[in-house]
Amino acid sequence: MAMTVELPALERTEATTPETKASSARLRRYAGPALGLLLPVGLALAWEIAVWAGLSNGRLVPPPTKIFATMVELAKSGELSRHIIATLSRVASGFVIGVVAGTLFGAISGYWGLARRLLDPTVQALRAIPSIAWVPLFILWLGIFETSKVALIAVGVFFPVYLGVMGAISSVDRKIVEVGRTFRLSGPAMIRRILLPAVLPAYVVALRVGLGLGWMFVVAAEFMGASEGLGYLLIDGQQLGKPAQIVAAIVIFAILGKTTDWLIEIATAPLLRWQDAFGGRSGAA
Repeated sequence: MAMTVELPALERTEATTPETKASSARLRRYAGPALGLLLPVGLALAWEIAVWAGLSNGRLVPPPTKIFATMVELAKSGELSRHIIATLSRVASGFVIGVVAGTLFGAISGYWGLARRLLDPTVQALRAIPSIAWVPLFILWLGIFETSKVALIAVGVFFPVYLGVMGAISSVDRKIVEVGRTFRLSGPAMIRRILLPAVLPAYVVALRVGLGLGWMFVVAAEFMGASEGLGYLLIDGQQLGKPAQIVAAIVIFAILGKTTDWLIEIATAPLLRWQDAFGGRSGAA
């Protein structure tokens, strides 16, 4: 009887060796991006087949092969890299400014109740203003050059970062703070050991949302008299009747936006390794 109980357990132990665990972890790591590509690649392939079969002429929505050919043509001429670099530099500058300002004001409003009552109503009112409404004001104040474009992107990044930091700090469990006070933690120690770990998950989400809005605002920014950038490619394609160029610019926007979001996710992953969240479990739905 003892042998019949122990043998299955031994077999299960041998089946889950470190090598097996490592190979399954590698498989999950590569399966995630592959599954994420399944939908866009499948839609592109279906549209290519529809145009090839004559179900659509592909004039207003070009097939993927024509879009790819347009990208190659722009890359060979050097225009594509010039426009990508211009847009990336604007988004990076606006993102840094917006993150710094949003983190600072969000931390002040979240940590200090009086500051929250003074600042938050005004910030929430400004957050409701559409992005296009800022364009004429920034042109009047800062001109049509790079400063106004970066300022508009920074505005788009500021609000989600501010809201995420303020909300995360103000929603920290009071019992955890009381434990820190019981152990007589100083102000900096309270921030480093209590508030910072509690705020980090929401802060990472706020950074990703702010980056997404930064990519959205850069289009409005490049409508302000820009002579280079992916937004300029959109306007140029519209004026010259080039739908392939418009869709190519949109696809590049999507690729760059996803790549930068992925970089933030990778950079912040070591800071959140302590989390035992449902989404991080293997086999989570």
